[in-house]
Amino acid sequence: MAACRRVPLMLLMSVLLYMHPIRGQKSANSVIANTAVRVNIQAQNQAAVPAAVNGGSPVVAASPPRRRTSGWKLAEEGACREDLTRLCPKHSWNNNLAVLECLQDRKEVWWSERYCLLWNYKLNLTTDPKFESVAVEVCKTTITDIKECAAEERGKGYLVSCLVDHRGNITEYQCNQYITKMTSIVFSDYRLICGFMDNCREDINSLHCGSISTGEKDVHSQGEVIACLEKGLVREAEEQPGVHAIRPDCKKAIMRVAELSSDDFHLDRYLYFSCREDRERFCENTPAGEGRVYKCLFNHKFEEAMSEKCREALTTRQKLITQDYKVSYSLAKACKTDLRKYRCSVDTNMPRAREARLSYLLLCLESAVHRGRTVSGECQGEMLDYRRMLMEDFSLSPEIVLHCRGEIEAHCSGLHRKGRTLHCLMRVGREDMGTIDNLCQKALQTLIQEADPGADYRIDRALNEACESVIQTACKHIRNGDPMILSCLMEHLYTEKMVEDCEHRLLELQYFIARDWKLDPILYKKCQGDASRLCHTHSWNETSEMMPPGAIFSCLYRHAYRTEEQGRRVGLISPQCLSRDCKVEVQRILHQRALDVKLDPELQRRCMTDLGKWCSEKTESGQELECLQDHLEELVSECRDVVGNLTELASEDIQIETLLMRACEPVIQSHCHEVADNQIDTGDLMECLVQNKHQKEMNDKCAVGVTHFQLVQIKDFRFSYKFKMACKEDVLKLCPNIKKKVDVVLCLSTTVRNDTLQDVKEQRVSVKCRKQLRVEELEMSEDVRLEPELYDSCKQDIGRLCQNVAFGNAQVIECLKENKRQLTQRCHHRVFKLQEVEMMDPELDFQLMRVCKQMIRRFCTEADAKNMLQCLKQNKNSELMDPKCKQMITKRQITQNTDYRLNPVLRKSCKADIPKFCQSILNKATGDSELEGQVVSCLKLKYADQISRLCPEEAAAQEQTGQVEECLKVNLLKIKVEGCKKEVLNILKESKADIFVDPVLHTACALDIKHQCAAIPPGRGRQMSCLMEALQDKRVRLQPECKKRLQDRIDMWSYAAKVAPAEGFSDLAMQVMTSPSKTYILAMIGLSVCILFLFGLMCGRITKRLMQEQKDR
Repeated sequence: MAACRRVPLMLLMSVLLYMHPIRGQKSANSVIANTAVRVNIQAQNQAAVPAAVNGGSPVVAASPPRRRTSGWKLAEEGACREDLTRLCPKHSWNNNLAVLECLQDRKEVWWSERYCLLWNYKLNLTTDPKFESVAVEVCKTTITDIKECAAEERGKGYLVSCLVDHRGNITEYQCNQYITKMTSIVFSDYRLICGFMDNCREDINSLHCGSISTGEKDVHSQGEVIACLEKGLVREAEEQPGVHAIRPDCKKAIMRVAELSSDDFHLDRYLYFSCREDRERFCENTPAGEGRVYKCLFNHKFEEAMSEKCREALTTRQKLITQDYKVSYSLAKACKTDLRKYRCSVDTNMPRAREARLSYLLLCLESAVHRGRTVSGECQGEMLDYRRMLMEDFSLSPEIVLHCRGEIEAHCSGLHRKGRTLHCLMRVGREDMGTIDNLCQKALQTLIQEADPGADYRIDRALNEACESVIQTACKHIRNGDPMILSCLMEHLYTEKMVEDCEHRLLELQYFIARDWKLDPILYKKCQGDASRLCHTHSWNETSEMMPPGAIFSCLYRHAYRTEEQGRRVGLISPQCLSRDCKVEVQRILHQRALDVKLDPELQRRCMTDLGKWCSEKTESGQELECLQDHLEELVSECRDVVGNLTELASEDIQIETLLMRACEPVIQSHCHEVADNQIDTGDLMECLVQNKHQKEMNDKCAVGVTHFQLVQIKDFRFSYKFKMACKEDVLKLCPNIKKKVDVVLCLSTTVRNDTLQDVKEQRVSVKCRKQLRVEELEMSEDVRLEPELYDSCKQDIGRLCQNVAFGNAQVIECLKENKRQLTQRCHHRVFKLQEVEMMDPELDFQLMRVCKQMIRRFCTEADAKNMLQCLKQNKNSELMDPKCKQMITKRQITQNTDYRLNPVLRKSCKADIPKFCQSILNKATGDSELEGQVVSCLKLKYADQISRLCPEEAAAQEQTGQVEECLKVNLLKIKVEGCKKEVLNILKESKADIFVDPVLHTACALDIKHQCAAIPPGRGRQMSCLMEALQDKRVRLQPECKKRLQDRIDMWSYAAKVAPAEGFSDLAMQVMTSPSKTYILAMIGLSVCILFLFGLMCGRITKRLMQEQKDR
């Protein structure tokens, strides 16, 4: 073994060219030929060749005994003459090496007497020490230049082995040709490689890798024996069941043979014979040498025309390359300098076998590229080829084969080609993490990092083929191979330009890229400094086992958003803030992740149970996150926290919600483009969308999305960014321990109302919070679902009475109001309370403000918000009043007249002052107590006491239907309070103009209106005039109750006309002209005018006299 420890290195070179004599020199070919004649020919003349190495059994002599001569030639042997004449050109007959090359690649001469002759000749040729003298003669200069070879001991074959090992540094033509020729001879039979048999004899027999005897006619011998050993080595790496462990010395010998045959595929005898036809078919014009034929065949490996035997041989060689990158001649040569430069082969913490692995080389050099270091273009090109190779064939990764075997058999059998199996495994891992083993998941993640398809989508052949049409249309403006192609594809996910197959392949890949922030090269480039500073990250090719997937990106987005307000407060960039470039990239990734909940590793990991429990049927894009938000209170704590954080983040930058932004693009362009263009959103865009929710540009998808976000916001006040930032301190001070937004709004609004009613000098709620609080109250009035207590109380009634009414625009609330008498007691109470609030603050009446928006601009621009309904009532009968608005005003008047508490002006005028009746409550109250409920109850009680003297029975009811007002009308003469009397007169006046605002009269005369005045449109007193005419017409018989109520109204109007104050000059003139004292009033007016005239005349004459006297002086 010592004598052969280096001889296996005599195995490489690439081209089997015939060498031609150089004029003036002795050619290497002639030197080798002459030496070949002089070598150990006596073996040819023995009766038998040396015994075979596996048992010592003799074999038949290759040729009859022959006299040894100095001019012996293979062509003269009788066993070879026939084949030589038929197969080899005549000019090669006199050159033993040329004959050897011609015949050794011909299957026709295998396992015959002539093959034994050739084999014995090669054996003697390669073992004779005289060849070393040939090497010294033809490689004289090279040996001097290569110090390692000059120092080798002579006579043991070490010199030639050293020259083979340093063949890349050989510049002498003759020496290069000599080494090439020797390599071609050695590689024609594994038994000619000195030492190989000694190292691998036991493994060959154990693995049944074929005959190692020259006499056995086994077609799997020679090159196939090495191929068998290589397959055994691969099976061992994949830890397949029942695998034989190959001895370490044999492993080294196998890998060294593969490495030294890496430049010329002729030297891999098994692959050469397996792929000869495929080489002619696919790589006819590819010259041999430097691994070019290998690469060409690799590129066509999955072509339909490729033979299975060749594909199998190529796969075996690729697997050897993954175990040792030096088996790829082109990769080792192209990256040799870069590997040394970045110390990719120097790591004392891991064994040499690990350093040689292709994955280690790729990770090391990719890390250098991502850090901005320079890696040669030739090396990067080779890396790209082998990264693509890893993505195309999962079997090249031993970890995938070992850990994903069960998943492949269960889900992905029959999808071996073009990366389909790998994408199938990705799909299984993405769709249900529980069905894929953790080790398999980890192996997939590792492979994605090694291949790094995020840097160049073309590495993923399955993705490239699926998305080619989308890239050509949607991403044609981006340079081919640019990392931004993947971002472009994500931007067009779920759009018309996206095709289904591309969508699936893209999400499968992005699922794994999202789990390691480093796999997005643009994000890594912009954020590596911030991640190192804030999140304590490792280098690109190092991964912390303690760090869960997605943790680094979660750290980045927390610093991107949560510290920005702190930075704005101090006016500086906080050291805890991200750089602007990094923040832009973080936002880009968040926009992409919003498309699919599975692209957020932290969310999927923490919410796996809740997703299965609540959202298993939500399969459409974006539905899973919405489902989790809908069930926020029912989620487990860790899932609730992460969903809450994402929702809070979206409230600050709603553009993260990519699907919502796509749906809302028309309304954004029309109404919110200025807000959308801001780099810092701070909740303005969502507020704009809510305000323009009912514009014509708003489509159903956008409206549903905006409403859903509003419904989510009511679960926690932190989900409304502007409200949170404006009222954070007020909430902590006034409403501690309250989390739900609706409760926080109620708490703060109650505080504001109490402070206003008590006329405190300084409001407890800050100005900015009061302003935002108003916005929240207005938004909540738009949809009954935004008022959880009202919605929960009336859910049954909504299903029964308003099932065909759509949510939004306060339509359901309006439906409940119109059907108030049919509501359940609980719902009835809530609706009444809502009406009471709206009457006190008409701006919260969404339907009124929406329908009368233009009329408010026309008539009430200067009116206070709380007096808006009063202003509209005063202009109700104007010729310019919109009919729809007029109808809405009438509805509100009807509502007001059903209960005095729903008419704030009437209520205020007809009740005593707070200090007079509720002083005891005010005295008992402390500074921080809430007084609204007690004070209002007191006021209601005292007001009821005040009118109970006139209307005791009617005031007893908690909610009346106009009875108190009717009592006040009847007792108009007895009312002493002028303010109360004036409001009663206004009620009478309004009811005269429109019978609908007088509920008692309308109820009494409803049947008569239907029979007598059905054709008369309501408004302007037309139906009331119709009833009056019917009352005067003796031919018409009205209902007794209607007749009585009409007669009462005539009496009331008669008195009201006498006592009601004039509201204008025309009204005053009319009252004067119709008064019984008309003559007296006119006389007094005339007398007054005369007195004023005479007084003015006298003052004028006196002034004129004084002025004349001053002039005369």
